[in-house]
Amino acid sequence: MLGPPGSGKGTCAHIISELFDLPVITTGDILREAVANETEYGKVAGAYMNRGDLVPNNIVNGIVRDRLMKPDIDKGFILDGFPRSVAQADALDNILKEKKVKLDHVVFIVLEDQKIVGRLSLRRSCPECGAVYHLTSNPPKANGACDHCGAQLIQRDDDKVDVIKNRLEVYRRNTQPLLDRYEKKGIVRRFRGDNPLEKIPGLFRELLS
Repeated sequence: MLGPPGSGKGTCAHIISELFDLPVITTGDILREAVANETEYGKVAGAYMNRGDLVPNNIVNGIVRDRLMKPDIDKGFILDGFPRSVAQADALDNILKEKKVKLDHVVFIVLEDQKIVGRLSLRRSCPECGAVYHLTSNPPKANGACDHCGAQLIQRDDDKVDVIKNRLEVYRRNTQPLLDRYEKKGIVRRFRGDNPLEKIPGLFRELLS
């Protein structure tokens, strides 16, 4: 799965997961799992994460490899958040070669920057219980207050317009080489990130079958 922040990539990944009964493997989830289980790579990753530093590629690659060796992925899997660079794509190629499997599809969620900024800049979060709202599609019942605990909602720094635009620029720089790589293999499937939710399952059945 490839797609800019705010494009709906995660939602689409889980819809595909339900349609085809495939596990979704997200980098954040398997990093946290490896740390919690105190695996060899998890112990090293935990030290970086506790300092607030990025986990190096070789550690992330090792954790992904460990996850892809588990039997639940034998019928297929969905990768969300990996690879994010050419170096990680090289590592993934080696892992898949070891597993004797190949990538069937690279789903690229397409959505214009203006729509992404609109989506993310209107999000509000509860600092107490973590609930997330959207001022137009999922507003709180009481203006500015969390429905669950009554705390005053906030706009996270990474949901502010200038930060969103910078995140999109960084994403484009990192993702374009991956798109070029997979385009040459003929496996990129583009999908609109603003399709009506009720139509998405049928559209994915058609796109990926």
